[in-house]
Amino acid sequence: MPTSTSTPTPAPSTDVPKAENGTANTAVTQAPKTINKGVSHDLMLEIKEELENMLSFAMRNGKVINTELNPLIESDNLDNLINAHNILAKNIAPATPKSIKYLKKLNTEEHSRTIFSKLPIIRNLITLALLFLMLFIGTSLSDQVDKESLSKGVLANDGMSLLLNLLFICATSGLGVVFYLLKNVSEGIQKGTLMPEQSVYYVGLIVLGIMSGLILSEIVSTYNNGESLTIFNSCVLALVGGFSSDAIFSILQGIINKIKTIFTSDDNPN
Repeated sequence: MPTSTSTPTPAPSTDVPKAENGTANTAVTQAPKTINKGVSHDLMLEIKEELENMLSFAMRNGKVINTELNPLIESDNLDNLINAHNILAKNIAPATPKSIKYLKKLNTEEHSRTIFSKLPIIRNLITLALLFLMLFIGTSLSDQVDKESLSKGVLANDGMSLLLNLLFICATSGLGVVFYLLKNVSEGIQKGTLMPEQSVYYVGLIVLGIMSGLILSEIVSTYNNGESLTIFNSCVLALVGGFSSDAIFSILQGIINKIKTIFTSDDNPN
C-alpha cells in the first residue's frame, strides 16, 4: 500500500532583527512617557487645606474677609483657588499659612499637655532666664564685682576679678536677650506668626545678644578711662546690648558698609 507522506509544519521564525552592522538589535523600543498637565491631586488638597486653615483663623481673630471668596473657594479650578489663597494671605497678614498650620497643630494636641511640653522653645527660654538670673545674683554677691572693678574694663583688670566681672556682664546681657525673645514668642502666639524654624534663629540671637552686651559695655567702659561710668550704667549698657542685639548688629554693619563705600569710591574715581 502506498504510504502517505506528511509535509512537516515549518517552525515559527525566531529570527532577531539585525542592525545595519549585522549584529542583533536587542533594544526594545518604548513609547515616551507622557507628562501630566497641571498640578497633582495632593497639591490641590494641600491648597484647599491651607484655605480652610486661613479662613478659620480669620474668622476666629476678627479679620475682615472678602465675600468674593465664596465662589473661588467652592471651585475646583486652580486659578480660582490661587486667587482665593492670595486674598486670604493678605487678610491674615502678618500671619502666614505655615505659621497658622503650626499653631493649629499645637492646639489640636492633647489638652493635658502643658504649654511647656507643647512649645519647648518657651521651656528653654525660661530655663535660660533662670540660669542667667542665678548667675547675675551670684556674681553680684561677690566683693570683687563693684563699681571700681567694672570701671577698669578688660584691659586694666585681671584674674578672678576679671572673670567675675565678665560673667556679671554676660548674665546681664543674657537676661536682656531672653527678655526680648520671650516677648517675641508671646507676640508670635497672639498674632499667629510663630514658626518652628525660629528656635534655630533664637539660639543664634542669644549668642549674638551676649556678645553685643559685652562689647557695648566694655567699649563704653574704656571711654575716658571710665571716669563717667557707674555700675548702673554698665548694667544698662549690657541689658540694652542684649535686648537690642539685632539693632547693634545693624549699626555695626552700617559702619562697615560706610567704610567699604569710602575705599570703593577711592579705588573707582569714575
